[in-house]
Amino acid sequence: MCDVDGLSKVYFGKSGEPVLALNGISATIQQGEVLAVIGPSGCGKSTLLRVLAGLDRDYEGAVHWHDRGASGKRNRRLASATVFQSESLFPWQTVGGNVELPLKPLGCSAAERRQRSDKYLTMVGLRDFRSAYPHELSGGMKQRAALARALAADPLLLLLDEPFAALDAQSRLIMQQELLTLFAQTSTTVLYVTHDIEEAVTLADRVVVMTARPGRIRHVQRIDIPRDAPVMSVRATAEFRRLTEELWTILAAEVGDTLASQTR
Repeated sequence: MCDVDGLSKVYFGKSGEPVLALNGISATIQQGEVLAVIGPSGCGKSTLLRVLAGLDRDYEGAVHWHDRGASGKRNRRLASATVFQSESLFPWQTVGGNVELPLKPLGCSAAERRQRSDKYLTMVGLRDFRSAYPHELSGGMKQRAALARALAADPLLLLLDEPFAALDAQSRLIMQQELLTLFAQTSTTVLYVTHDIEEAVTLADRVVVMTARPGRIRHVQRIDIPRDAPVMSVRATAEFRRLTEELWTILAAEVGDTLASQTR
């Protein structure tokens, strides 16, 4: 679906000194897969996501998009759509209005906008809240609405930037279960940025572990866990525990190396 080739990103801090955020990232995102990205704080996870979202165009390297078998005209789809950690719904728009917002610039007719929004609001369990305003929704419901808006745009790549970080533990588990159902229904290609190793193993087909800044790819782990059972059942399996421990060991070593270099 997407190739990242030798991606490097430099930005300038308040002092004016250059900071290398990403250093030579190369990766392929396969069509229909969920690719999770984890790593120490400040390793460039969100920078990578911003580049793929088209929000940052000042970088070295290249991003190649491959629209294989896309349905409809290419200009009726987005290369990517993003669900952020913070609330991103427009408070003056209804839930339905928020979901339909990106569809008009894509050239969708009023009837198609309604059809798409109804489809994805139904998928996320919010069709009965089409006429509600964001302040009438819970935190989890707001993120469902944001997911419906992103999916309605039919993106080649769905970008999720820690979308459940602000939710309580129970709500996060519920949303993870709902995400797995959504992924199965839509076959969406997903890049999922998270600090939560268990969340990454629960949701992803592959997990990328990044180094501390400047961010590079340290390890890629394939996750072969059947996901036709409830999330808590999956998390109770020996394979889930093994993978979680392996990834934690790799990440802890990276954090330890960073801390050691800072104290020298």
